[in-house]
Amino acid sequence: MEQRLSTRLIHALKLGPEPSYKIAVRAGLHPTQLSKLIHGAERVRENDPRIIRVGRELGLQPNECFEPASDAVAA
Repeated sequence: MEQRLSTRLIHALKLGPEPSYKIAVRAGLHPTQLSKLIHGAERVRENDPRIIRVGRELGLQPNECFEPASDAVAA
């Protein structure tokens, strides 16, 4: 199942006092990889450990990092 990043996680990354590239490095990601995950260029897996590590750096619980992907299918 594919998941989306929660708006809470995205807001914490973009509005926080620390640049996202520093958070990415502390979470064990390359800053470019984090950018791809945020903008949808790279898929986010269900309970993706990369996102959970980023969430921990932002003080979020794992369940606060994800929103279920839309079940709507384009006609």
